[in-house]
Amino acid sequence: MSNGRSLNEFLLLAFADTRELQLLHFSLFLGIYLAALLGNGLIITAVACNHHLHTPMYFFLLNLSLLDLGTISTTVPKSMANSLWNTRAISYLGCAAQVFLAFFLFGGEYYLLTVMAYDRYNAICRPLHYGTIMGSRACVQMAAAAWASGFLTAVLHTANTFSLPFCEGNVVEQFFCEVPHILKLSCSDSYLTEVGLIVVSVCLFFGCFVFIVLSYVQIFTAVLRIPSEQGRHKAFSMCLPHLAVVSLFVSTAMFAYLKPPSLSSTALDLVVAVLYAMVPPAVNPLIYSMRNKELKDTRLHAQLEDWALNCEPWQDKASAGNSAGLPGSMQRRSWDHLLIL
Repeated sequence: MSNGRSLNEFLLLAFADTRELQLLHFSLFLGIYLAALLGNGLIITAVACNHHLHTPMYFFLLNLSLLDLGTISTTVPKSMANSLWNTRAISYLGCAAQVFLAFFLFGGEYYLLTVMAYDRYNAICRPLHYGTIMGSRACVQMAAAAWASGFLTAVLHTANTFSLPFCEGNVVEQFFCEVPHILKLSCSDSYLTEVGLIVVSVCLFFGCFVFIVLSYVQIFTAVLRIPSEQGRHKAFSMCLPHLAVVSLFVSTAMFAYLKPPSLSSTALDLVVAVLYAMVPPAVNPLIYSMRNKELKDTRLHAQLEDWALNCEPWQDKASAGNSAGLPGSMQRRSWDHLLIL
């Protein structure tokens, strides 16, 4: 009987057997990957160097872009390399690293989306207290909690998964190391511990989901009470991108992990994995740029100019609450240290 410690490598699922289709897969994934790098890179540059965007909402958006860059970089480059070099192999440590980074970054992203819902709730429903609640220290702590929660989740799942003995071969029926497919290779009842951890993670997932839904119920109730049509439009423009990103993330993840076994097949699992692992990181920058006037108005040459001339410590500015058409004067704190994350 072979176990995980004697395995040197796993074999990932190949997208195609013929050389032409392998190169086509490489080209398609490369295009999506470069689009994600460009979109998220521009958002990071815009937020970092444009002092008008030094607000809680854009600070969380910067963290979201960093997480998106990490998630797509965890799975896609290895798949492209395998197609390019006509191989399926991934080392044992490489597989463990993929599992760890996937849980860390996807988990951190979902917790961060929950924090962003809380930020939008305070901006819309409690505008007079927004500057106090969402100060720079509080924003750093909430972002750090999201990253730390993802890290803790990753440590638990990775340690438990790769402590199992594997005696059912080394073929992972997915284009990256995904825990449900790795558990199929286990020959020990101790895999039930990992199943229990997954159940706990799903419960936390639904807890965050309920929190997001309740936050948006309160937000939409408050927005509909705004007498100004322009104010309602600005409030919706501020919230709809986040709601669209959450919907995309949750819908693809739920279908991937909660679909009935009768619908499970290798081809369908592969398509769903591509949807939740690649589409959100590539599409999120587009969603935020299309619906957000401040990001839409930011041009690349302006950012390059800011990078060269104006990349200074962030200074106290007037709050961004008024941009949502809401009452209240709120102070924007110093954000020098936020980019340390």
